[in-house]
Amino acid sequence: MFKKVCIFSGNANIALAQSIAHHLETPLSKCKVTRFSDGESFVEVNENVRGVDAFVIQPTCSPVNDNVMELLIMCDALRRASAGAITAVIPYYGYGRQDRKVAPRTPITSKLVADLIQASGVTRVVSVDLHAGQIQGFFNIPFDHLYAMPVMLEDYLKKNFDASAVFVSPDAGGVERTRAYSKRLNASLAIIDKRRERANVSEVMHLIGEVKGKDCIIVDDMIDTAGTLAGAARALLDEGAKRIVAVATHGVFSGPAIQRINDSPLTEVVVTDTIPLSDAAKGCAKIKVVSIARLLAEAIKRIHSSDSVSSLFA
Repeated sequence: MFKKVCIFSGNANIALAQSIAHHLETPLSKCKVTRFSDGESFVEVNENVRGVDAFVIQPTCSPVNDNVMELLIMCDALRRASAGAITAVIPYYGYGRQDRKVAPRTPITSKLVADLIQASGVTRVVSVDLHAGQIQGFFNIPFDHLYAMPVMLEDYLKKNFDASAVFVSPDAGGVERTRAYSKRLNASLAIIDKRRERANVSEVMHLIGEVKGKDCIIVDDMIDTAGTLAGAARALLDEGAKRIVAVATHGVFSGPAIQRINDSPLTEVVVTDTIPLSDAAKGCAKIKVVSIARLLAEAIKRIHSSDSVSSLFA
């Protein structure tokens, strides 16, 4: 399909990279990513990339530090091999929650990772549903921020819900995202007021909106330990919700997440394949995956041909 483009993949999510390459009708480029016996990463690019558009598919999910280093080393190898342009396609941006100082003498790790990515030779970044949109401003290179909403709407929501459903934001920070979903289905909106006492521990306070007797769709950017999600689902059940599902872009599912989902009143949890599911998540009957590959492939295609990426979401 392309004459001067190469698609590379780290070890973080090879299945997604293969799916993207399939949609682009081009094979994954040859690249060997291995480790020395002491754990150091080593990358060898096994084809000529001089002057080509190189796209590196690598979500920085768990193990986060290993995958970040793989991304940096791959991009450095491509820069030293004289690639014409290097685009880091990071479906899930690790360290995205450390986007500001939350207490004295704490780091802003999102900015640190952005600096490292730029230092490795990356000329453009593509990511999906950042935890904080301002992370784009940490980069001094072009940044394409994609949204999973079109995929969720077409592949799941429009097939299962109508305007009688209620879209629910699990906290005040997610209202804008949830409102965008509700507008597309002309559905109503509800908000859960929540206070977080410490990291990964949340407490649901009360519900703003009417959910009694209605199907409820909780919308979030990621599900980590699922404490927020399970608490929101219980709050909706207490208010008389009929059916409760959740949609989120990134299924991190760390710690007790799967147990909490199984024990919750949620009937289904829908995530994209930005992060590969763990074996425990694959074994959970409530978890459903929709693929983001087609969207990422279209974005890569438009970047390579210098077409508009933002028009994907117009």
